[in-house]
Amino acid sequence: MGVERTLPTPEAADLLELVRDLVDKEVRPRAAPGEESAAFPRDLFALLGEAGLLSLPYPAEYGGGDQPYEVYLQVVEELAAGWLAVGLGLSVHTLACYPVASFGSAEQKERLLPDMLGGRLLGAYCLSEAHSGSDAAALATRAARTGTGYRIDGAKSWITHGGVADFYTLFARTGAPDSGAGGIGCLHVPAETAGVAADAPERKMGMSASPTAAVRFDGAEVGADALIGEEDKGFAIALSALDSGRLGIAACAVGVARAALDAAVGYAAERSQFGRPIIEHQGLSFLLADMATQVEAARELYLAAARRRDAGRPFAKQAAMAKLFATDTAMKAATDAVQVLGGAGYTRDFPVERFMREAKVLQIVEGTNQIQRMVIGRHLAREEQAG
Repeated sequence: MGVERTLPTPEAADLLELVRDLVDKEVRPRAAPGEESAAFPRDLFALLGEAGLLSLPYPAEYGGGDQPYEVYLQVVEELAAGWLAVGLGLSVHTLACYPVASFGSAEQKERLLPDMLGGRLLGAYCLSEAHSGSDAAALATRAARTGTGYRIDGAKSWITHGGVADFYTLFARTGAPDSGAGGIGCLHVPAETAGVAADAPERKMGMSASPTAAVRFDGAEVGADALIGEEDKGFAIALSALDSGRLGIAACAVGVARAALDAAVGYAAERSQFGRPIIEHQGLSFLLADMATQVEAARELYLAAARRRDAGRPFAKQAAMAKLFATDTAMKAATDAVQVLGGAGYTRDFPVERFMREAKVLQIVEGTNQIQRMVIGRHLAREEQAG
């Protein structure tokens, strides 16, 4: 089913039409076979780059699309509705570009952003570690000063695009081992740097075509110009990036939920039992009505947060709310879609079982939904104390 969208400009409407056409012709037909073969669709990301879709929320002077987040996120949703590996990949690449675009020096922006935003380079975001997942400030990967820059030692876990990325946006300890959040730096590390290597991809429940791997840094040396922002001030960059990244995950979740709803409605309209289409049975129609309502609500929640971001207003609480609600909605919608299809839904002949496996990861990545509740709760407490 189509989505009735309210977009800020006619150009944005044309952009969404282009994306829908690309999804119908190039993305959705490859989703099921791509997941079966677990082959990373790098050519699709090159196509997204050629279409200008890897650069949407960034400045035109560096090759960006100059689009507001309100528009960019709806593009992510459309791509994720066709194939989550592609929608999530766009969101992760945008996240990996964010530190340079927002905190980099003029020289770094001029040197790095054109290739990053033009699709010639694909990025990955390296924050999580095996023993510091949700407690990101406890990371142990070390970036020690040398005479010319930094020597990096350590390992990052659960890295989307690990092993296929061209650059890693890395958060590592530049301060003392016990310096906590106050001793973390952000660095741009090209994947071909000596001493950088990725393990074999994780064997995941879903998203098989999107490689997730540990990335190891064994004496990897980069120049001083690899540091983004101030030394020891990188944790604030990480948190700022994640606020925006959570909106990308929310948009992905709405895409998956919408795809599950469309599959369930289509099947229910065609499948007959007791002499009429099952969509006409009240129990099922009510289930579909709830799914449709939740999808619409999730979309409006991420759009409201995006509009706050575009207006320069605080949006961290709203981003956490959008990520929490949208990903829970995706999980419920995908599970209910399997139920609507019955036994057929449990087979790989229909896409809803894949949606169910894919939706689960969205409740985990870029801050688990338990962490989102903590973030929201802390904001509420601060607001109450502020009166």
